[in-house]
Amino acid sequence: MKNLNVLITAGPTREYLDPVRYISNDSSGKMGFSLAAAAKKLGAEVTLVTGPVSLPTPKGVKRLDVTSAAEMKREVMKRSAGADIIVMAAAVADFRPQKFSRQKIKKQGRRARQVLNLAQNADILAELGRKKRPDQTLIGFAVETEDLEDRALKKLKEKKCDWIVANRHTVIGKDRGHAILLSKKGRRVVLPELPKDELAFIIFSHILD
Repeated sequence: MKNLNVLITAGPTREYLDPVRYISNDSSGKMGFSLAAAAKKLGAEVTLVTGPVSLPTPKGVKRLDVTSAAEMKREVMKRSAGADIIVMAAAVADFRPQKFSRQKIKKQGRRARQVLNLAQNADILAELGRKKRPDQTLIGFAVETEDLEDRALKKLKEKKCDWIVANRHTVIGKDRGHAILLSKKGRRVVLPELPKDELAFIIFSHILD
C-alpha cells in the first residue's frame, strides 16, 4: 500500500435532540481503527475520520474527530478526491431530529407524550459512489439483522461500491469480528471470526489482490 492515500471512517455519529440528549448507536469504532492501523503498517498515508469514541489514535494516522453525520460528510467529502482507497466503516446515523431544542426538553406530565420527528441524513456512501473515479476503490460496510447477503449485495450495487464488508449486528462493539466480503466482480469471501486487528489485514489482503 506504499504511496497510497487511504481515507477511513469509524465509530458512530451523534444526532442531538437538545444539549444533553442524542440519537446514536453502539458502534465502538474498533473495526475502523483496526483498518486504519493496518493500512498504516502496510505503508499507506492514512486519514481517519471518526465519530465519538474513546480509542487511541493508531501511530502515524491523521485523525479528525467529528460528532454528527453532517460533520462526517463535510470532512469526508473534503478529502475524498485525493484518496486512492476509501473505507466507510463508520456507523453513520440515517436520521436526525428535525428540530434541535437549545434548552433541555422537559417532561410535560406523567401522561404526556413527546413526538420525535426525524429528518433523513445525507447518504455519504452513495455520494462517494456517484463521484468515484475509475481508479478509486470504495469499500462500504453493511450491518444487518436479517437477509445479510441479499441486503449487502443490494447496497453494493446501489451505492456503486467496489466491495462490501457484510456482518451481523452482533459484532458491534466487540473485540472480535467475522464477515463476508462481497465484490462488484462477484467475489465472495467468508472471513473467519478473529480479533478485529487481524481481520483488518485480511480484508486489505483481499481488496488489494
